[in-house]
Amino acid sequence: MPPRWSRKPDRNDPDYRKLDDRMNFALHVAIFAATNSGLWFFRVLQAHGGQTTIWITTGWLLVLIAHAVFIFAIADYSPSSSPTQPPS
Repeated sequence: MPPRWSRKPDRNDPDYRKLDDRMNFALHVAIFAATNSGLWFFRVLQAHGGQTTIWITTGWLLVLIAHAVFIFAIADYSPSSSPTQPPS
């Protein structure tokens, strides 16, 4: 069941931004898992020692880790961090 939002979705709402970023990260993880499982499956079928799959997986994993660090440790979801709110 998809998540439901009790209010009108607004990117300026800190709770909505946090949920949206985490759902985007979950989609990123799902695409990573699906794509890399296919790449490794075909690598095993071809039975050659190419390093391309290793480099793709490692690079993408590093990007995924950076994305996770930003979402879970660095991102500031406080109401004052909204770019469209005028300073008070």
